[in-house]
Formats: sequence, C-alpha cells, structure tokens
Amino acid sequence: MSGHVSGRVRAFALIFFLLSGWCHAGVAAPAPESVAVLYNAAVPESRKLAEFYREARGIPAQNLIALEMPVAADITREEYEKSIVKPLRLEFDRRGWWKRGKDAGGVTLPVINRIRVLVTMRGVPLRIKPTPKPAPTPVKPGAPATPQDPMAGHDEASVDSELAMFGLEGVPTLGVLQNKFYQSTKSFKDVNLPFLILTARIDAASYPTCERMIRDAVETEKTGLWGMAYVDIANKFPQGDQWLETVVKENAKTGIPTVVDRFNETLPKNYPMEDAAIYFGWYDWSVSGPFLNPGFKFRKGAVAMHLHSFSAEQLTNTSKNWSAPLLERGAAVTIGNVYEPYLHLTHDFGILQQRLLAGYSWVEACWMAMPVTSWQGVVLGDPLYQPFKHLDGSGERRKEDLDFRALRAATLQWPDDLSERRKQLEKAGDRTSSGVFYEAVGLDCLQHGLPDQANASFLTAKALYVKSADKLRQDFHGIAIHRAAGHKDLAVQGLHEALASYDAIPETEAIKAWLAILDPPPPPAATAPTAP
Repeated sequence: MSGHVSGRVRAFALIFFLLSGWCHAGVAAPAPESVAVLYNAAVPESRKLAEFYREARGIPAQNLIALEMPVAADITREEYEKSIVKPLRLEFDRRGWWKRGKDAGGVTLPVINRIRVLVTMRGVPLRIKPTPKPAPTPVKPGAPATPQDPMAGHDEASVDSELAMFGLEGVPTLGVLQNKFYQSTKSFKDVNLPFLILTARIDAASYPTCERMIRDAVETEKTGLWGMAYVDIANKFPQGDQWLETVVKENAKTGIPTVVDRFNETLPKNYPMEDAAIYFGWYDWSVSGPFLNPGFKFRKGAVAMHLHSFSAEQLTNTSKNWSAPLLERGAAVTIGNVYEPYLHLTHDFGILQQRLLAGYSWVEACWMAMPVTSWQGVVLGDPLYQPFKHLDGSGERRKEDLDFRALRAATLQWPDDLSERRKQLEKAGDRTSSGVFYEAVGLDCLQHGLPDQANASFLTAKALYVKSADKLRQDFHGIAIHRAAGHKDLAVQGLHEALASYDAIPETEAIKAWLAILDPPPPPAATAPTAP
C-alpha cells in the first residue's frame, strides 16, 4: 500500500508542476450587489430560502424583494401582470435601480440598470398559463391551407423568461423576444444591455434540496468541479445531436473523461454511471436510465440536463419530467422548459458547455446559450456558480479529485499528441493502480477512432477498478464497440458473459435492457384454436 501512495505522490508532483505553469484567464461572476432576489411574501419558506441564499453569496440585504403572489406554480397572464410585473417595476423605481426611457417605436425600456441578475426563489410561480383563445374562424371548403407559425397565438411562458425583459412596456405578449446576449463571448458586465436581466431560479421538489443546491455550488467553487462526464446522443434531430457532439469535443479538449452513447435509445436502466459530474442527454419524456438506480448520486456540484420540451413542466414530482429528478439526485444546476419551446428556441447545449468551461458563471453561460426571452426556458440553480473556475489547477485539492486533475494537466501538456499523452497516463495508472487513467485513455482513443486500442485500455481499467459498477462500465464500453461496428453476435455474447459475471447488483438491469434490444426472446407460440 505504501508503494502505491508514494507512486501516486510522485505522479502528481509532475502533474501539479505542469499545471502551475499554466495561467487560466479568470472570468469574474456578476457582483453580489448587482443581484436582486425575489421571493413570495405569502410563503414563509420562500423568504427563508432568500435569506439563506443572500447570506451564502454576500448579497446586500436591501436587494431582497418581497411580493405577495399567488401560492401556485401556474398563474394566468392577468395574475402575472398584477402580482409580479407591476409591483416589481415599482420596486425598481422606488429603489432607484434603473432609469427607463422610450425608444423610437414608443416602447418603454430600461436605459440604465444597476441590477444584472434576478433570482427567483421557491414559492414564486413557475408558469404563465396560455390565455384562452376565441374559436377559430371556419375555413371555406376548397380554400388553400395557410402556413401556420407554430409560435403564433402563444403567450404561455415561464415566469423567469418573461422577467428577463420585464422592464419593457408596449411589446406584444404573444411569441418571443430576441435575446441580445445570445452567443456573446463577453461577460454580461462588459456588454451594454440594460433592458435585459439574467434570471435564474432556486427551486426544487423540497426546501432541503434547494438549500443543498446553494451549499454545493458555493463549496464546489473552492475545489472546482471534477469527475466523469456522460453524454447521451439519441439521434433524434441533427441540430440537437450536433449540440451534444460539441459538448463531447469541448470536454475532450479540456481533459474531461467523457462516456458517449450514440445509440438511438437512451442509456439503459441502471447503467453504471459512477463519479458523474456532468450529464447531457436527450430524449425521454421522464427521468430514465441510470437515474432509476436508487443508489445513484451525482458528484457534489454536478451540472446535469436533459433536452426535452417539458423537462421543467413541474418541479415537485421527482419521478416525472427531468429538471426536478436531476436536482433530487444531487445535481446542483440544470435547465428546462415549462411548455413546448421548439428545438431551435431552447438552450444550445454546446454553447452552454463552452461558456462554462471558459469560466463564466452559470447564469451567464445559460443566457449565452438561449436565443430568446419571453418563452419557455428556465435556469435552475445558483446563478453565480462557476463550476470550472479551477481548471488551471488552483483551488483546494481533494483526494477524490486528484486523478481528474491529472487528466486535465496531461491534456494541457500534450494537447495534440495522443501517443505521448496516452503513454504518460498509462504510466500514471500503473504507478497509482487507478482505473480512471486507463478508462480515460480508452475514451480518448475512441474519440480519435481507435477502437482496438480503446478496448485494450478498458480491459486494463476493469482489472484495476475495485467497484463492480466501474468494472461493468468497462464491459459496456467494449460491448458498445462491437455494437457500433455491427458485430451483433459479439455484443450479445459480451452481454451474456457480463450477466453471468456479476452478482445481483442493480446495474445488471442495464445488461438485461440491452439484451432485450439485441437478443429479444422469441414471441410466444401461437395457441391452436379450440374446437367449438
């Protein structure tokens, strides 16, 4: 044991030396004094949570706003205007936070704004219901069909998306408004957009989960977010698939070991998703796959999201949709949609991950990735959270992060030399008896189109890992290589061998799920009809 410890120390001495020579251009999060916190005065827990968040982030006490709102997740457009927008504008006026004027078209809008971020607390309504529409005019027989704009006539929205432009008066409530911060490469303080406020919500199925989300974000910033990434590309639509492919490429450039599933179905039930710090996926209606395993838990501070039209339809049922379940399973932040947004009007996952890895805060990265406001998106979690602020190797070092920090250092040292990077990481794996290094090498080889080399690394990783779930994941990697190559017989053989190799751990459900796809049992024999 002492040899392994000393070997690990020697391995990481070089790693940290390499990291110390690299300077990360830090990006500052929005200042606490530029953050306003909105809570529902009719809900005691909403105020309690607002105070908890204010203290955690050093936000001035005078930046808390209490409004009497309906105690309901869904409200009408009239209730939104009466109980939220109008009194909120009055508060901004009274506190001298903004100055508003009129543009050439007669629209009232902020021209100066001291508040850049508005955080809504649990208890603030989530959705604005659609306004009832009059009955459509009958179409005359034989009349040509009129192309329909899918957004025409729709005024349902998330409260938070509407609040991003609540300073505007004189604009239609139907459809969407353009987000001028979309695709920005500058922080919000460096752009002149006083009419836009970046919104985020601290909300989940329970008050303790909300507090935990805040604590996890603050504590993870001390160390940085380290661990495995899992990206589930379900081949639904090219645009969404490309967003996820961008996440994979950005992770690879950063040195984050990323497991990628490109099969049409989502990851199977109880898939062995260990050390999960990052999750991007689509497209199931409700939480599925690895997250059905009762023992599953994200790493502290995890960033997790699943692309689905109604992912944040509600935030109270932890078995329905995606946003609430992911947060309940330990994620610190996620995003979602409250109604049908249409794919091109949702968060671009690729941009979002790019901006997070560049060091931007959660709320900035999310709004850089969202093309519209006054629509269906919602940002959940601490807006000031910067999960990747320590990619330069700074921050407090935890034992459980050392292998992942080393992978980052190796990527920085040999970014374009897979052979040397692989050789050095294999040496580190041998010295430290760590399966993490060999699995990362295998995933790196897969990313470079080297399946045979990848499979060899996964076999070594399996021998080094101790936990059965980690070993099984290496089996899945090898089986996936056969499946992707069209070698169905080898894939089925590997699944049967895996099923026989492990005790009754929950993760074997994943093996059975793939067997049901690749080697389904024959249909029951037809029953002969009985004589009358």
